[in-house]
Amino acid sequence: MPDVPPIPLAQLTTLRTGGMPDRMIEAHTTDELVDALRSAWADGAPLLVLGGGSNLLIGDEPFDGTVIRVRTSGIERLPSPRPGFERLRVQAGHDWEALVAYAVAEGLAGIEAMSGIPGTVGAAPVQNIGAYGQEIVQTLAEVELIDEHTGEVSTVPADELGLGFRTSVLKHHYGSVPERPGVILTVTLELEQVGHGERPVVGEQLRTALGLGPEASVSLAWVRDHVLDTRRRKGMVLDPEDPDTYSAGSFFQNAIVSPSFARTLPPECPRWPVAPDLDSVLVIPLAAYEGYVPPSASRESDVKVSAAWLIEHSGLRKGFKLPRSRASLSTKHALALTNRGDASADELAELARFIQGRVQSEFGLILQPEPVLVGVEL
Repeated sequence: MPDVPPIPLAQLTTLRTGGMPDRMIEAHTTDELVDALRSAWADGAPLLVLGGGSNLLIGDEPFDGTVIRVRTSGIERLPSPRPGFERLRVQAGHDWEALVAYAVAEGLAGIEAMSGIPGTVGAAPVQNIGAYGQEIVQTLAEVELIDEHTGEVSTVPADELGLGFRTSVLKHHYGSVPERPGVILTVTLELEQVGHGERPVVGEQLRTALGLGPEASVSLAWVRDHVLDTRRRKGMVLDPEDPDTYSAGSFFQNAIVSPSFARTLPPECPRWPVAPDLDSVLVIPLAAYEGYVPPSASRESDVKVSAAWLIEHSGLRKGFKLPRSRASLSTKHALALTNRGDASADELAELARFIQGRVQSEFGLILQPEPVLVGVEL
């Protein structure tokens, strides 16, 4: 078993919190990862599977269990059953940003708007990462998964993962357990072969973020470069010299609300429609068919509203911090909680609770945390 000397989790998480674990394992191959997971699950001690550490807020007390660091890497190119597409099978520990750079360099479209998101590829489907209207659910074909209960490895199609807004059946939501406990070993994406020429930019949210009109055409590399610039201005690209990036990215999810609730918010609050689920297929037995098909029921789509706008307009500006706290909102983006220098997990949690309370009292809505919380309560 590839044990390594334990180091404090604060050195391995982008929020820079977390105590010393009892035991640490580094898995550099799929076989090592599978063996380590099966052994840890059989042991029954607390277990933390760690990728890039960019979506975690971990308590500062010693971690009484095992940490498995997923250090696998590699990209395998595969044919796609769809003309004009190609599949990439990527190891779970591969750096997400490195994967996006590779895809863009190879003229493969579908993840370029997610440039600059920190973390590993295996973590991406767990929370259905996304940015500027692009989400991994749009390109994910399947994952290779090891089941926590059985220890069996299987290939799971994307449509069995319950991918929704920043969620899946694999995610450990605050206050609940995953519906399907397991660990992703590989991720297979299906990307469009578009080359390096200019092409129309699909998606109003992405065009707005990049300042493009409906008829604009740009290359994948142009989109990637401008997304990275936009994220850097918001402190959302990791930089050891910039405390604004000592964060978990967006700490709170953009809220999904009903159309009626959205109408109670100020009209200037940014919002985007969320497409409703399609109605199930209506089957009418031929013997009962009378030449009339009833119209499908229609309803207004839910609405995604900007959590950053809600925070700022509840009176909490960029850079806000509580007295004597070393945690604050980013000076560049109101949605990021940052560690300004040796802040404890409790200080970050205190700030998060304060923000939730202000937004709830002002707008009647409780913001939900996006990172996974380990040993921390909100």
